[in-house]
Amino acid sequence: MSSPGSSVAAVVVAAGRGIRIGGGMPKQYRRVGGQAVLTRTLAALGAHPGLDRLQVVIAPDAADFYEECLADLDPAVREKLGPPVPGGATRQQSVRAGLEALERLGAPAIVLVHDAARPFLDPGLIDRAIAAGRDHRAAVPGVPVTDTIKRVEPAGPGIGRVHETPDREALRAVQTPQAFAFAALIEAHRAAAAQDLHAFTDDGALAEWAGLPVVVFEGDLRNRKITQPADLIEADRAFAAPARIAPMTTYVTRLGTGFDVHAFTTGDHVWLGGIRIPADRGVLAHSDGDVALHALTDALLGAIADGDIGTHFPPSDEQWRGASSDRFLAHACDLVRARGGRIDHLDITVLAEAPRIGAHREAIRARIAEIAGVPLSAVSIKATTTEKLGFVGRAEGLAAQAAATVRLPEETDIPLDAQAETEMRQG
Repeated sequence: MSSPGSSVAAVVVAAGRGIRIGGGMPKQYRRVGGQAVLTRTLAALGAHPGLDRLQVVIAPDAADFYEECLADLDPAVREKLGPPVPGGATRQQSVRAGLEALERLGAPAIVLVHDAARPFLDPGLIDRAIAAGRDHRAAVPGVPVTDTIKRVEPAGPGIGRVHETPDREALRAVQTPQAFAFAALIEAHRAAAAQDLHAFTDDGALAEWAGLPVVVFEGDLRNRKITQPADLIEADRAFAAPARIAPMTTYVTRLGTGFDVHAFTTGDHVWLGGIRIPADRGVLAHSDGDVALHALTDALLGAIADGDIGTHFPPSDEQWRGASSDRFLAHACDLVRARGGRIDHLDITVLAEAPRIGAHREAIRARIAEIAGVPLSAVSIKATTTEKLGFVGRAEGLAAQAAATVRLPEETDIPLDAQAETEMRQG
């Protein structure tokens, strides 16, 4: 462990909601290659001998997600972690919360600030960040810009008029981890907060505002940030280490089916396929009662022979009361990919006299594709009535049935770690 005067710490910003990526949970807690994005980020930072402490900033309601991440971490990495602290409404406020937590335990000399959604950092990049932090008061990693950049001015709805074409040789795309003299950075944060300035999107920009000379050191093109569903899919492939999955030559196709039903009750809307649809009644359910997502979740779990939705999200557990069902579907998709599987197609049929879903069909398809991280062309949804027969025909409730087609490695469907988890869950 370094002496206080030379120690290096890192603040890991994990308080965001990750709403652009979908999936029912923040992107930093989604699994890639069988582990959460945040777990992989902390493992990369914590394994570096030059880092003495890690301070994670999380959303106030994300403690359970965070604890799951810790379970997969090496004990030596966990020893470097301080207790997580809750973040603020902006990234800037969250970073300040992390800095103040570090200060309470003894301020380091150098601090790195890193995004939780960048799990691809390697030891060389961390080496360069620490060195730049020691040599300069503020330093950020950057990579050359390969696309031509245009500065535009608004010229109408969805239209911009080119104002300037900067020389891309002088441009850099900035990444994290960014490195700073701890005292200088926390002073800059406090000065900005005192002036009620909270919109800085990275600490390099905040340091510039505070008058600190900021240098750019060599970044890493591989150090990409997970932002969109496609990024999550690519990261999942990148982290699917051969050691986790037995050698495979081909995939076997599996088909799973699911069915769900809910009775009507008082209310003014129903959830179908992750979309809130106005209706003259609601449904009676422990969660949000989305029959389409429930059936689809069961279909995916059936395809990998891993129980059903009640196994993973028991209705007796109060934490799932009123829960958004996109979390259930995202979990099932993560389990498929943790087994080295690929989701090929998702097909849902809604059985209901009302509400009609025609006007919402494309929105539902898009939402399911977003949650599952699959192309829109891989999602189908249909609706039918039961010709006035049965509980659906009497308008007492609605139902959905679903089918999911996935491909799994032929020689071994379940990696050893996932197999052990399944056996433990089944007793």
